[in-house]
Amino acid sequence: MPDSIEAIIQALPYLLEGSLTTAGIVIGAMILGLSFGVPLAVAQAYGGSVTRRLANVYVWFFRGVPVLVLLFLFYFGLFNLIGLNLSAFTSAIIVLGLTSAAYQSQIFRGAIQSLPHGQLKAAKALGMNEFTAITSIILPQALRLSIPGWSNEYSIILKDSAVAFVLGTAEIMARTHFVASRTYEHLPLYMTAAVLYFILTWFGVRALLHLERKVRIPGYAVHQG
Repeated sequence: MPDSIEAIIQALPYLLEGSLTTAGIVIGAMILGLSFGVPLAVAQAYGGSVTRRLANVYVWFFRGVPVLVLLFLFYFGLFNLIGLNLSAFTSAIIVLGLTSAAYQSQIFRGAIQSLPHGQLKAAKALGMNEFTAITSIILPQALRLSIPGWSNEYSIILKDSAVAFVLGTAEIMARTHFVASRTYEHLPLYMTAAVLYFILTWFGVRALLHLERKVRIPGYAVHQG
């Protein structure tokens, strides 16, 4: 048996364990990004001048600084400064989640602004306050329309999660690098890692596509106005 095939077979269980860690980082970051991204989008779409400015600064910062720099900035800098002793895994989720929130907010903001403007006025005319109208009428539609963009964000976070290996997180890339540096079978092992990332991307995108179909309203179309 060629050495490259043997190295892959021996390393595969170890790399599959790393896939679970990668999946955990991605899912955690997506949830955190959703939790922060929706309020940011609402603030940009409906907030006052100060609220919109603060939301824009947040988005500008996390979209403008590379993920690798943010990982070092938070893990070795900010978290130590405020006395937080977080694991590399948790730190990766937080940094990727905060970064994803900036991108997700633009997905949700675009979906909100694609809805007819008269819906909010109609809700207020029926006696709803702005908060109830946004949470009960605007956001359910916007979240449904955001799923295709959210699917793309999932792929981006999954690929960005590979950078977390610089913190020592035992995900796919870190484990692949560890094995390759000891077996010197770099090409086959990194190709195996690429296949694992591809599989995770395919399954995640397919799951979100299925969700999009499940929540789609037949005959529903969005028109500006």
